[in-house]
Amino acid sequence: LALLPVVSFIHGKTRVRSLLSDRLIHESLDFVLKPLKVAAAVGVMMSDPVGNLHYCFTPLIAYIADTPEQSLLACISPKASPVSTAVYKEFGDPFPHPPRTAGRTLDDIERACIEADPNDFEEFLKAAKRYSLSGVHKPFWRDWPLSDPSKFLTPEVLHHFHRLFWDHDLQWCSIVLGPAEIDYRFSLIQTPVGYRSFGEGVSKLKQVTGRDHRAVQRYIVGVIAGAVPPKFLLSINALLSFHYLAQMPRFDHDALARVETALKTFHDNKAAIISSGGRQGSNGPLQHWEIPKLELLQHVVSSIHNSGAVMQWTADVTEHAHVTEIKQPARAGNNQDYYAQIARHLDCSEKCFRFDLATRLASAEQGESGEDDKDQEDEHEPDFEALHVTHYYTPSRTSVNYFESAEALASGAVPNAVLPHRIFASSTTAFRLAFKPSLRVTIDEAAETFGLSDLRLAITDY
Repeated sequence: LALLPVVSFIHGKTRVRSLLSDRLIHESLDFVLKPLKVAAAVGVMMSDPVGNLHYCFTPLIAYIADTPEQSLLACISPKASPVSTAVYKEFGDPFPHPPRTAGRTLDDIERACIEADPNDFEEFLKAAKRYSLSGVHKPFWRDWPLSDPSKFLTPEVLHHFHRLFWDHDLQWCSIVLGPAEIDYRFSLIQTPVGYRSFGEGVSKLKQVTGRDHRAVQRYIVGVIAGAVPPKFLLSINALLSFHYLAQMPRFDHDALARVETALKTFHDNKAAIISSGGRQGSNGPLQHWEIPKLELLQHVVSSIHNSGAVMQWTADVTEHAHVTEIKQPARAGNNQDYYAQIARHLDCSEKCFRFDLATRLASAEQGESGEDDKDQEDEHEPDFEALHVTHYYTPSRTSVNYFESAEALASGAVPNAVLPHRIFASSTTAFRLAFKPSLRVTIDEAAETFGLSDLRLAITDY
């Protein structure tokens, strides 16, 4: 855990101050993550929950970040994709552009450094702009083995799906229908029990959360049906289908094909959104699709191939940590010196948790049960803390060499062994037959279940 510095630079130009902040973040990450880089290069011995040591490597697989942070980490200008070679005028293309690999980015940085001194901020920014770079000349991942921003910058469900819907899809629908009409339609919805209702509509909602985004998505297709052109409705429905399909926990070839088809359907019908006047800017109608998140959707399938299901990389957990790790400790203080008090609160909480965990593990190992049977019968409520310990406690188990045991039995070294022997071994495999099997079935049931018609005769011969 590291607290990144937040500083105020005194340079007169905003762009230079932003450049210095970006470089500071990369320098900080470079320092903090150095042990992981060493482990990725030469390996390190690490213990598993049972205590066994393993020789491990730590490649950079995924970095959970929203769109601006991805551009920052990839050292790419906001007007270019952080994971592909697309620039802002190509964000609406209906096909994925080639990935912007780490090698290409480092080569572009090297060319920019040749054209201008990195310490001459204004001139270097001009040189970096020609290569769609942000101006950071020492990315933190440059010496991290196998790291590639086009791979470790994975799609992030909270911002790339739900926030995309709120900032764009919902706004297109609201512009075409009008705020009053869409609010009226939302107020008429008969919401099922347990689902959020929008009796006052959605156009005036403030401080919405990811849960609100998901709730509105459930109703939007039914709300706009009949009030928008068919292709407009089809494009919105296709984009929502893409969002839902991409959140599946596991994928096969058919599932990935459905994801690609949904995105293709959106691009095939998205012209209806512009023709209906749904794309509006501060200066009037927009005739382009310069939306960074829209371009990132083209790389969801490739990310699933590289890093697995995108749902595991959602920022929901880290965003919720703002409440449990920052807001709640801040409320527990006296509204003075927030950072120090929050740090002390988290430190004390961690010590209490570790002490409680250690004492419960010790109790579990000793098998303490000092309660009478009567007291145990009176207990109806589960002990959730004791159940929590089971995730950490693993009982020790002696490893038995059944090859040696089988050899000893075969040579007669154990004359008192029960006959027939229950341990056998070949050159590569050892078998031990349980005296009390965990699954009790009759011989006839086992013969029928496993298709062993001669099982009874074989047991008789044995």
